[in-house]
Amino acid sequence: MPLDTATAVTRVADVLADAAARGPVLTLTGAGVSTDSGIPDYRGPDGARRVTPMSHQTFVGSTEARRRYWARGFLGWARFHAAEPNPTHHAIAGLQRAGALADLITQNVDGLHQRAGSPDVIELHGSLADVVCLDCGARFDREAIQLIMADLNPRFADEVTALVGGSRVSSQIRPDGDVVVDERAVAGFRLPVCLRCDADTLKPDVVFFGGSVPKERVEHCYALTDAASSLLVLGSSLQVMSGYRFVRRAAARGVPVVIITRGPTRGDGEATLRIDAALAEVMPALAASLTPDGSAGR
Repeated sequence: MPLDTATAVTRVADVLADAAARGPVLTLTGAGVSTDSGIPDYRGPDGARRVTPMSHQTFVGSTEARRRYWARGFLGWARFHAAEPNPTHHAIAGLQRAGALADLITQNVDGLHQRAGSPDVIELHGSLADVVCLDCGARFDREAIQLIMADLNPRFADEVTALVGGSRVSSQIRPDGDVVVDERAVAGFRLPVCLRCDADTLKPDVVFFGGSVPKERVEHCYALTDAASSLLVLGSSLQVMSGYRFVRRAAARGVPVVIITRGPTRGDGEATLRIDAALAEVMPALAASLTPDGSAGR
């Protein structure tokens, strides 16, 4: 039987308060933290994948694949960038400021933790706000690339609407910041090129499906896990190894693991405490309970 919110908060608060007295509490977040901000996750509550993510191999494999991504990303960026932190983001930031939580590892690429005021955020999979050239390594701000694409494709959005009659372009953004657009609508899209070397290999600085997290970033996260008194996992099914490995590491070292999310996770067997509940209900109440004046997360 699912726990009621008050009981769930009490149990999590007891574990975290005890852990915080012994050392830093590390947090790992996944896509479920941002769904209340209008950014969907890849998997439903049952863990089944709902959308197919862009793969690293596909993106680097051809100009046409990159054209497809950037055309969809050009249309989706305004909606993605307009997303605002939700109560869970603010609760986490409040708990960090209060000292109840320490460093934060996020699998998300939306920057909403930082916008909510969280310090010490490690973006495991990078950030959509940054763009890198795969040929020469030059780096650019996504907003600048967005403006370049707008200049190159001044009528693209109108042409898509006219072509598809509003039926082939989805209003739903995807976790990669793009939207679903019929293939026929992107054929004429002009790709942005690197401002340094003119290559058409600009890529959002994120780890696409099948790509690898930089080794030094992984090692840093391992070090944080080893130093933690507890690991709090929020909004992740832990289906991909990039996040799950830290749960395995913590459990192997006897570090308590608390998981709060809807539906089953790959790490349920390693969890010291498992809460199947909505983050929007649990986290603000948890933040209030772990600060003397109840102000964390406001």
